[in-house]
Amino acid sequence: MASSLLSTPSRTLAPAPAPAGLRGGRAPAQAHLPRGALAPRRSRALRVRASVAIEKETPESEPPATFLREDGRGVGSGSVRERFEAMIRRVQGEVCAALEEADGGGARFVEDVWSRPGGGGGISRVLQDGRVFEKAGVNVSVVYGVMPPDAYRAAKGEAGKNGAADAQKAGPVPFFAAGISSVLHPKNPFAPTLHFNYRYFETDAPQDAPGAPRQWWFGGGTDLTPSYIIEEDVKHFHSVQKQACDKFDPSFHPRFKKWCDDYFYIKHRNERRGLGGIFFDDLNDYDQEMLLNFATECADSVLPAYIPIVERRKDTPFTEEHKAWQQLRRGRYVEFNLVYDRGTTFGLKTGGRIESILVSLPLTARWQYDHKPEEGTEEWKLLDACINPKDWI
Repeated sequence: MASSLLSTPSRTLAPAPAPAGLRGGRAPAQAHLPRGALAPRRSRALRVRASVAIEKETPESEPPATFLREDGRGVGSGSVRERFEAMIRRVQGEVCAALEEADGGGARFVEDVWSRPGGGGGISRVLQDGRVFEKAGVNVSVVYGVMPPDAYRAAKGEAGKNGAADAQKAGPVPFFAAGISSVLHPKNPFAPTLHFNYRYFETDAPQDAPGAPRQWWFGGGTDLTPSYIIEEDVKHFHSVQKQACDKFDPSFHPRFKKWCDDYFYIKHRNERRGLGGIFFDDLNDYDQEMLLNFATECADSVLPAYIPIVERRKDTPFTEEHKAWQQLRRGRYVEFNLVYDRGTTFGLKTGGRIESILVSLPLTARWQYDHKPEEGTEEWKLLDACINPKDWI
């Protein structure tokens, strides 16, 4: 989809003094920022692009301390909303800092800040054409307002189940949605793509059904999409996911691992997008506080699961044939995201910011007519694992 975003030249903000011990650790609380929000470091300047958008989002020159309102469930309330926003903004800062360090070529994330007239906003950060990363996007959003019924069904994964009958059941639904979403596409075919997303939803009663109970749920996951199977890397990644799950419930990992394999299924190809990880959605059958802590633990597991793999593989020699296979697998990535992904569907149906919605797509991909890898090759082994998922640990 063509972008309607027009941009003025990027400019550089004067960096603030760096908090002690920021690299490799969590950012301490700042007086003017929510707990965990990342203050710019002296060692790197964060470029902020002032955008003129022909869309309903409003570009902002800098991130606010919070996107929440002072309404009893927002600023200063200690609510799940407030703590989830603080968590995703902290994680965004930590992940971006770690990726810039791993890239090592001087590339920096460009940041767009935007707000919604109806409520909330977001921070989009993208690094492109780095030494290691072809494209890396790490976005956070905190939005609220009223969504149409079809968008609510998309958020709940119910779109199209009952056709026109659903459209007559409920009117617009007041909602709150916050999340962090990231896709990392390295240049080297032996360094895998990573996706992670953690989100929290609340809905109030539909406007034509007052008195209905408020609903809330958590969703998210982290999954790995390599072009080549390197068992050491795949086992390391899945082990970190299992460790995060086992801290809360030993049933989580097998349940969410299978859910991931089932969710990232490209039906028209009869194969999975990659080698899985964990995935969960509409999760509200446990204590809310426990699930907030679980989502936080999963988000905090992203860097230890991924950075060691990138460091091992970012300089591995490769051929043009390796690169061509990577491009074909990225074509599968594009197909899943545009046809099946619930987050993409929800964003498009709610009129979301298109640049943020499509940031997951790689800069380059390839479609080759009727390509079939020769049986027994490394490419065939990857495809076989995507068709027949296995337990790696």
